[in-house]
Amino acid sequence: MASAGLNPGVPVMLRELEPSSEMFKQGASLRFIGTLESYDVDSASAVIQDSSVRLKIDTQKTSDVIFRTNSLYMFIGELLICANDEVHSSPSFR
Repeated sequence: MASAGLNPGVPVMLRELEPSSEMFKQGASLRFIGTLESYDVDSASAVIQDSSVRLKIDTQKTSDVIFRTNSLYMFIGELLICANDEVHSSPSFR
């Protein structure tokens, strides 16, 4: 029997991630690709961008990565939806 749920690490374009999307679910395992707009070492958070859409990434579980702005990155992690539909992703690296 086929599963009706999302598969782990489903590729998502940032512009597809909106409240009406079936992928816009708390804890959904998704894969994002975007250009690094900014990185804050103190909070271990990055902001990636695709067109005019931005996503904040929690990078606390990444190690030995030197982030460079304007470079393309892929993150696989769980979607965290905060107040006012602010969206974050928490990558899980092994």
